[in-house]
Amino acid sequence: MDVLFLSPAYPPEMQQFTRGLAEVGARVHGVGDAPLASLPEALRRHLTSYLHVPAILDEDDVIARVRAWLGGRRPDRIEGLWEVTTLLAARLREQLGVPGMSVDTVHGFRDKVEMKRRVAAAGVRVPRTARVRTAREVHAFAEQSGYPLCIKPVDGAGSGDTHRIGSLAELEAVLPRLGHLDEASLEEFVTGDELTFETICVQGRPVYTSVSFYVPNVLDARRNEWISPIIFAMRDPDDPSVAPGVQMGHDVLRALKMGTGFTHMEWFRTSTGEAVFGEVACRPPGANMVDLMDYAGDVDLFREWARAVVHGRFEPPLTRPWNAAIVFKRAVGQGRIRAVEGLEAFLARYRRWVARVDLLPVGAPRRNWQQTFLADGNLVVRHPDADACLALAKEAAATIRMYAG
Repeated sequence: MDVLFLSPAYPPEMQQFTRGLAEVGARVHGVGDAPLASLPEALRRHLTSYLHVPAILDEDDVIARVRAWLGGRRPDRIEGLWEVTTLLAARLREQLGVPGMSVDTVHGFRDKVEMKRRVAAAGVRVPRTARVRTAREVHAFAEQSGYPLCIKPVDGAGSGDTHRIGSLAELEAVLPRLGHLDEASLEEFVTGDELTFETICVQGRPVYTSVSFYVPNVLDARRNEWISPIIFAMRDPDDPSVAPGVQMGHDVLRALKMGTGFTHMEWFRTSTGEAVFGEVACRPPGANMVDLMDYAGDVDLFREWARAVVHGRFEPPLTRPWNAAIVFKRAVGQGRIRAVEGLEAFLARYRRWVARVDLLPVGAPRRNWQQTFLADGNLVVRHPDADACLALAKEAAATIRMYAG
């Protein structure tokens, strides 16, 4: 099978999905804006061919170049797992007559306002939402809906340019920071635990599911540099405590006509136990969450996603031995990492439960914590018992310190 894969080098996890495709027997034809010579050898060996384009986000130009490159040939599949390439992949499918999700289907996953309209029409509880293009429209919705509110890009990924607005004064402070957006999604702010629901689907049917939760919620972690955010992947996605969100996830995927591939949904569990939809994407989660799910299940989901795409099946056992948590560390100070404290003591006590340590080395420059959730590195802990696993993660967050200067 010939698979045309968009942006195989970036973000870095795309290199693992490229590997997965090759390992299940696909001939992988990459299209990206990194020169071939700059690609790591570990990636190049999994590519059958590669088209270098000037800008992967210039969709019309990429489509013209791909058509010329193929010269009438037609791949069996076209995949784009980076959020900003999912619509390009759909456009290429339609123009080349390749099976897979249509432009309209992917639009339902990309446009947050349209997404919520389609999901609400299926009976799913969604926040009150409006598409806003002017300050007047923002103020009108705020007056009608009241505070708190949440404003975010219509087609954004992650939590960039996402703000909680608790008052008129906060609204006035946020609006100038969003002037680069042509439109935004303005929503009722839902208070509750923030969880996720991930799937790998084959023709819309989930063959793998996972549930995770954030400690603390993402916007709280984004606002406070001192926090070491945690993402916790549950061993049992069928736990009754998350059943309403899991059922909602299945309803959402049906409403949006999901095809074959990875999905990542965020949802809220209120203090009354109600499940409220947040948003969903037809691509894998970021923030190393695929790695996290691999550690929870002793599985290679990069390869199993590829098996679903290429062969239409998912082979590993669906039981998983571990709860797993990833702890993101942020150094104190600016400049280069100069010291890491508490790590050796933590490893001495809990080494058997530590699956990965991937902290920036001493001498490396700090990352901008406001631009990447990955911060200055991470470690992954796992344990069969959920409470024990979460306690390990919280201890790592509290006792391991990184310093920059």
